[in-house]
Amino acid sequence: MKHFLSSLVVASMLSTSGIAQAVKRSDYPIQAVSFTKVKLADNFWLPRLKTNTDVTIPASFQRCEATNRVKNFEMAAARQGKFATIFPFDDTDIYKTIEGASYSLKLYPDEKLDQYMDELIRKVGAAQEPDGYLYTARTIDPAHPHDWAGPERWVKERELSHELYNSGHLYEAAVAHYEATGKKSLLNIALKNADLVCSVFGPGKRAVAPGHEIVEMGLVKLYRVTGKPEYLSTAKFFLDQRGQFQYDAKSSDPWRNGSYWQDHKPVVDQKEAIGHAVRAEYLYSAMADVAALTGDQKLLAAVDSIWQNMVSKKLYVTGGTGAVPGGERFGGNYELPNTTAYNETCASVANVYWNQRMFQLHGHAKYVDVMEKVLYNGLISGVGLDGKSFFYSNAMQVKSSASFPQTEPARAGWFDCSCCPTNMARLMPSLPGYVYAQKGNDVYANLFISGTTDLTVNKKPVRIVQQNNYPWQGDLKFTVSPAATTDFNLLVRLPGWARNEALPSDLYRFATPSAEKISIKVNGQPVTYTTRNGYAVLARKWRKNDVVEVQLPMEVRQVQAHAKVQDNLGKVALQRGPVVYCAEWKDNNGKATNLLVPAATSFTTRFQPEVLNGIMQLQATVPAVQVDAANTSISTTRQTLTAIPYYAWANRGKGEMTVWFPQQLTDVDLISRQAPEVTVGK
Repeated sequence: MKHFLSSLVVASMLSTSGIAQAVKRSDYPIQAVSFTKVKLADNFWLPRLKTNTDVTIPASFQRCEATNRVKNFEMAAARQGKFATIFPFDDTDIYKTIEGASYSLKLYPDEKLDQYMDELIRKVGAAQEPDGYLYTARTIDPAHPHDWAGPERWVKERELSHELYNSGHLYEAAVAHYEATGKKSLLNIALKNADLVCSVFGPGKRAVAPGHEIVEMGLVKLYRVTGKPEYLSTAKFFLDQRGQFQYDAKSSDPWRNGSYWQDHKPVVDQKEAIGHAVRAEYLYSAMADVAALTGDQKLLAAVDSIWQNMVSKKLYVTGGTGAVPGGERFGGNYELPNTTAYNETCASVANVYWNQRMFQLHGHAKYVDVMEKVLYNGLISGVGLDGKSFFYSNAMQVKSSASFPQTEPARAGWFDCSCCPTNMARLMPSLPGYVYAQKGNDVYANLFISGTTDLTVNKKPVRIVQQNNYPWQGDLKFTVSPAATTDFNLLVRLPGWARNEALPSDLYRFATPSAEKISIKVNGQPVTYTTRNGYAVLARKWRKNDVVEVQLPMEVRQVQAHAKVQDNLGKVALQRGPVVYCAEWKDNNGKATNLLVPAATSFTTRFQPEVLNGIMQLQATVPAVQVDAANTSISTTRQTLTAIPYYAWANRGKGEMTVWFPQQLTDVDLISRQAPEVTVGK
């Protein structure tokens, strides 16, 4: 990778604007095609993005108003009052919603939304202290700051204060707002804060490993916009501080040994995904950023090892991460329980960011395969179809019995710690930026989402129109129209699931191989093609209205987990295309956890446009376990199993749900244990 990990060339600054000129410098070898260049016209994602714009973002702003998050900024501007919410990181809910609304403005221009954000940004700026410090939990009443904040700035940053976490989300929002609107109002606030951070932290100055990572990612984004080297060097400094603090290394307690916040050893020595899953995946995203921009080979090797550990030992079949409720943490290797699965929605957001960066580093389809798994399953399960009800954690199984009913999860409109709703608000409208990528003459088609993109290849404009009914059908069509005939490579991802690979590791596998093959035609004629890192490489002299057709097999597949995943021994999950399925009480006689799926089970598929906003439904006749009223005898009866996409569960009330199905009757869990009560928080 030496061809891209060269020495850093610092961009020059424009004295009038403080925004960097375009100067060549080290970066990811593969660049995503900007969300501003991709216009979606998709039956699956576009309605979700419209709901995010029409419902989720307005609801988030309204709840920020109603829960006094906005009032905190107003009081900070007045330098009087009492902090009016619960957590010192509540400021970030405003930043994240601004970020999402900024992306949304490119999809759906809205003058009223634009004006509302201008006024909100004015309030944020008024709350900023003269030297750039911005943290309402202290500024409102510096003599009596939030208990988590400590008596002075930064003194509890490692553990609880979230001062730098707030800054990181501010930076991310500022860059999105600037890129979407061209306005520098929020960007100037962010730069003032970042200049303060860089003046306080660094070699010979204050040192800390930020307790909740994201400031590192945010600083990198500011560096990309401005070219100011201090932003990148401070991001790297924060990474390098990990493992420098003296914890109790012999303790198994993740808080006492530092592993909870990935501070147990230097980042270059870390080899596995560990600790709080959201913090971790923000850290790993930043490691990828800094490795790309500085050429740090040790950092690159570390993040590669961590990714391999996550994908081979710590990833749920839905793409969820973070198995342990206590601390919202990754568990041990193969520790993937179903009934107590945590799978925080924010962790899925972070996982998308991380896998996109890994793809940009290495150009391998396996990273997009994992990202796709997260997007279609573990991510969108976190938001209800109404766009304003959410899951903080995403269960894999919900069991109950008449005698001992489980407290069944229901979607909530908001949480005291409401990081997940606002994280969804910011990720969803950024989706167009994940569809295509480019490296010189190579154009990557990563996600199969209908729409139009305009890019430049060999200094010539090229338009690509993608048409499909994915994920329900596997027929993909790309119409390629360069302004003038030109040579380049179109690389179409060949999804792992279409190549008999359930996951790019041995953590999951399909129970039986498929004989179905991927076929590709260009202008109606079958073509042979070479493959590179999971992509079909279509190298040709492209002319206007050339048509590429890709046929992906869309069979229902049974998925088996590695034998070391104890909860899934003798069980299978169901997958069709990229979509993982579950059974829910509503469709299965009031239960779901009594259904068996023998190896020879054959499924039928039917699109149901009126069910759950339109889904491909699976059905099969399977054995169902019956226990008599006295709990004295068991029998099985033949019953229709109806499965729905996992992302759509819990939109029709509370009840049983399961992703994993026993293949045969080995034992009967007559009384479901009560799920432990979980307290959410950062």
